[in-house]
Amino acid sequence: MRVITGIGALFAFIELLYMVMVLAGANAGNGFYIFIQALARPLALFWPGLFPVSDPNLAVILDYGLAAAFWVIVAGVIARFAAR
Repeated sequence: MRVITGIGALFAFIELLYMVMVLAGANAGNGFYIFIQALARPLALFWPGLFPVSDPNLAVILDYGLAAAFWVIVAGVIARFAAR
C-alpha cells in the first residue's frame, strides 16, 4: 500500500514541480527543467487542453494541478483495493 501511494505522490510531486517552475518563469533551456518537463508532460495524460482557457498561467494550473490531484486520488483508490 505504501509503495502505491508513494508512487502516486511522486507523480503528483513531479506535476506540481513542473507547474511551479513554469509559473515562476524558470529557464526552459536548463537541463533540470528539461528533465522535469520530459517527466511531467507524459504523466499529465489527458489533462492538458481539456479546459481551454485564454490565460496561460491558469492553463498550466488546470492542466498540471488537475493531473497531480488525479495521481493522488488514483493511487489512493488502488492502494485501498490492494489492501483488501
